[in-house]
Amino acid sequence: MLNWRHVLAVSALTAAAGLLPPLPSTCADDRGDVTCGPFAGNCSLTAGGSSSPDPGSSGAPANGASGGSGSDSSGGGDCVFHGHSFPCYSGLFGWFDQADGCYYDLMDPQPDATSAYWAGHKPGDGAVYTEVCPLISGTGLPGGTGKWFRSPPPGYGGAVDVAALAQEAARRMALQGPAIGIAPKAGSHSLVGLPVWLWDNPGPTTWGPDTAQAAAGGVTVTATGQVQQILWSMGDGTSVTCATAGVPYQPSMGAQTPACGHVYTATSANHAGGAYPITATSTWVVDWTATTGQTGQITVHRQSRTSAAIGEAAALNTN
Repeated sequence: MLNWRHVLAVSALTAAAGLLPPLPSTCADDRGDVTCGPFAGNCSLTAGGSSSPDPGSSGAPANGASGGSGSDSSGGGDCVFHGHSFPCYSGLFGWFDQADGCYYDLMDPQPDATSAYWAGHKPGDGAVYTEVCPLISGTGLPGGTGKWFRSPPPGYGGAVDVAALAQEAARRMALQGPAIGIAPKAGSHSLVGLPVWLWDNPGPTTWGPDTAQAAAGGVTVTATGQVQQILWSMGDGTSVTCATAGVPYQPSMGAQTPACGHVYTATSANHAGGAYPITATSTWVVDWTATTGQTGQITVHRQSRTSAAIGEAAALNTN
């Protein structure tokens, strides 16, 4: 259902088009005249006005109770349909389609699968948008209407670069490389032939999920990031890919095989600092959804580093 603000705004627009009797756009009280814009918002107050509305005025109904603040947020430039000018974006109705003279906004929540709005399609196949057509009598009045689109309607989102908004949302999550855990811990020695345990200490920015939003021009993008895998480059020419964060080593685990780990076959004596350099690369998958109905996925890579010192068992045992 559209609320009373929608009814007032639609009435004002249809009046301007000559489809309904014009409604007064100016009202007055002891503070002066209140003049409102075409969406019953954007009102201004002038002092010393008349004591009654001007019966000859036309345009939108007054919002005298607000005294200068309306519920609608309009912008995005001017759009034209059949010689009439409309804001390309309205906080009440959504985005204007200059091809058919209607405003569209993504219906939230989407109707259930039995709704006739889907026009034979299934939820997830495109989306249903609310439809308000100011110059078409009987459209967008109480009860509202909806329309299915496979892709967002023409003009939806205006000049907003939705993909760029998605990138901005991903940046706001400040995704990081793994918070590396390793056993034996960095700075100590392990032995050739024994497993080195590897894991990530999960958190919103090191494993996920993490969520952020970015908005512009009436469009909001919500992005959620989650690590899909970690590629461990072990410094000896081999790599290990782990689809989980791994399991932290505990002394009680003894000689168990790690969920994520590696066994070195040679010492690290010939490497800088006497240790193998280890690079852990997280692959983040960021799924995003825009209020335009558009969706997408961004892949982000982040790295962290550590090292492992590996010695010969026989040499260590003689010390």
